[in-house]
Amino acid sequence: MAQRRKTRILRKCLLVGPAALILLGASAAQAQTEYYRHVVFDNSAQKDLYFYSSATAVSPSTLDNVANKLPVETAHFRTPPNALRIAWTSQAGGAWDAEIHLMNFPNRYPEMSGRTLSLWVYSPTPILAADLPNFQLSDASDGLQVATQPGSFTQPVSLARYVKGDLPGQTWVQLRIPMGDLASASVYPFHPEHLQSLIFSQGRADGAAHSLVVDDVRVQDEAAPAAPVLTAPDHLSAKGYDRHITLSWDAREQSGFDHYVIYRSMDGGPFAPIGIQLPGVRRFTDFIGQSGKQAQYKIAEADAANDISAMSAPAQGATHAMNDNELLTMLQEEAFHYYWEGAGQHSGMAHENLPGDDRIVATAASGFGIMALIAGTDRGFITRDQGRTRIEKIVTFLEKAPKYHGAWSHYMNDATGETMPLFGQLDNGADILETSYLIQGLLTARQYFGRDDPREKALYSRITRLWEGVEWDWYRQNDTSNFLYWHWSPQWGFQIHHPLIGLNETMEVYLLAISSPTHPVPAAMYYSGWAGQNDTAYSYRAGWSGQTDGDHYANGKTYYGIKLDVGVGTGGPLFFTHYAFLGFDPHALRDKYTASYFANNRNIALINRAWVIDNPGHFKGYGPDAWGLTASFGYKGYSTPAPDKLNDEGTITLTGALSSFPYTPAESMTAFKHYYRDLGADLWGIYGPRDNYNPSQHWISSHYMGLNQAPIVAMVENYRTGLLWKNFMSNPEIAKGLAKLNAETDKGANPPAGRP
Repeated sequence: MAQRRKTRILRKCLLVGPAALILLGASAAQAQTEYYRHVVFDNSAQKDLYFYSSATAVSPSTLDNVANKLPVETAHFRTPPNALRIAWTSQAGGAWDAEIHLMNFPNRYPEMSGRTLSLWVYSPTPILAADLPNFQLSDASDGLQVATQPGSFTQPVSLARYVKGDLPGQTWVQLRIPMGDLASASVYPFHPEHLQSLIFSQGRADGAAHSLVVDDVRVQDEAAPAAPVLTAPDHLSAKGYDRHITLSWDAREQSGFDHYVIYRSMDGGPFAPIGIQLPGVRRFTDFIGQSGKQAQYKIAEADAANDISAMSAPAQGATHAMNDNELLTMLQEEAFHYYWEGAGQHSGMAHENLPGDDRIVATAASGFGIMALIAGTDRGFITRDQGRTRIEKIVTFLEKAPKYHGAWSHYMNDATGETMPLFGQLDNGADILETSYLIQGLLTARQYFGRDDPREKALYSRITRLWEGVEWDWYRQNDTSNFLYWHWSPQWGFQIHHPLIGLNETMEVYLLAISSPTHPVPAAMYYSGWAGQNDTAYSYRAGWSGQTDGDHYANGKTYYGIKLDVGVGTGGPLFFTHYAFLGFDPHALRDKYTASYFANNRNIALINRAWVIDNPGHFKGYGPDAWGLTASFGYKGYSTPAPDKLNDEGTITLTGALSSFPYTPAESMTAFKHYYRDLGADLWGIYGPRDNYNPSQHWISSHYMGLNQAPIVAMVENYRTGLLWKNFMSNPEIAKGLAKLNAETDKGANPPAGRP
């Protein structure tokens, strides 16, 4: 909810042009950013159709499609394991249209690099030049992934122009199309750098069935690239789990390197390509689907033309049955790697999402990532020295990064620490909510790495200085304000002026502000702000939720036989019960409205699950083993699914159930086994469970989010040992803050009632 609400607030305050999103002045793009500035299509995450496509036909012409999307081809490909198939019959009086769109994921750089479009095509039988389809391109006029006005498009031309004759059968042919030579057929010029779609359409109506396989679509520079330096990867290892095998390796990634190609041999058979991996990532997950299976692997480097290096030495792995305890360790270990290998190269901070813009590291995700690092250290995924060294690296970065009255911005540049105003020019200052999550992680690390050791004692002092430097009281704006405010900018001040009002994800700010030893706010602000009882608070809660149940903070109603003490409507998205409670033990928190936030959080999770089982929206894939409505980047972009008619869109975010293990251990384990054992071929990847899926929309996320993987690691650990709760709650300032809040709680008489 935080990101969507913040985006809406900032865009309402200021209409932002594309230049604000290009983030000028940041460091040079790194591996994955550069890869996706060239690649339009390499593989489909969906096995039967490609989500980022469309396929329509007007009778009597026909075009093969699956739910009006292009089918996925697995028998023939250039970049394993799949390609796209365009199969048509062109008839007089009919028409057809097949489109391949640019894959959309969070923070994809808004410009392609190069002016020549390259694609590889294959047909099982020859196609006469005259019978090849027409071809054109379209762009996004403003350079945004979701254009605010229709894009431009080029004049259709016959694909035969680039095949240069008849298309031979059973042969891959590369087509190179200078995009600057294509004339615009639109009102505005076509901009190759903003390429969005390849469009194939009906050509000559010959009445015959044809099939064209398309793969490895990319934008290239006109100049011939330098001769690549490709070398075989080193130290390939294969580690088997219950249903999958994870590969890891070392590599050089020298000049001309583009991606890795992974080869597998089953049961002593020949090696065959099964997938590719992006630059900068040296992990690969092969989901076998069964226990007791052995496989051998080799890996090669490849350039943009798909020429490969020598093969690595082989590695062998085997799947084996795992009990529940082992499965939980596996879940934590795989998600942990997002924050270990996937961290910012310079800062050690967590990326907002992977893949994404390699420059962008996120403050809240990094706070959550610190929790994951602590759990990983304690579990032995890394050594204590490695864990402490990474925290030291993060602290060094934070000490140098810009601070605004002690608080950090939402996003920072991994290389320089500079504020990155991703949401527009008003976002060029502090985000106190993001800062609170970072402090939560740092305070947990301060206690965990608190041994009588010179390095750990030094780290303790450095974290203390960062914590004591946050001027929480500044974000009250003035001494008479009832609220703390989300943002402040040295240029714009409190112009955004967004108050923090619960129940949602912002509780952490009030708890830390009350606990601050240097810049505290009165404990009474918990009740005037977070649990505020005034018209501003009432309308705020009703405004974001679209309902009045719980708009007075207290709720008291029963949903599916489950009582909700506090919370708006049916409780909202599940991250309300996760983010603030990775370190803050909900068992320890009470107020005038509920005696136990643990019990209230558990009920929010149970209501969420009950809604999904009831499934009033009749979405596919819902059930007692597939639940968890919470924030993620889904098929429509960033959204916050919740158990209500306004926000339920059929998207299941895996962290919803998996981060709820402390509240619903049996129900979460059932969901986990379903996601992994039944759906793992689609939903399990290099960092464990993918972000989300939506069977009704044929959607499977191809990315991971920093806000969603770490809560899985942390909350599973809290369920198993309480490790992070124990360490965070052992901070003496937190105990004093709770004492102040409890005194404020106990002095009150009867609290205002919720709406009847």
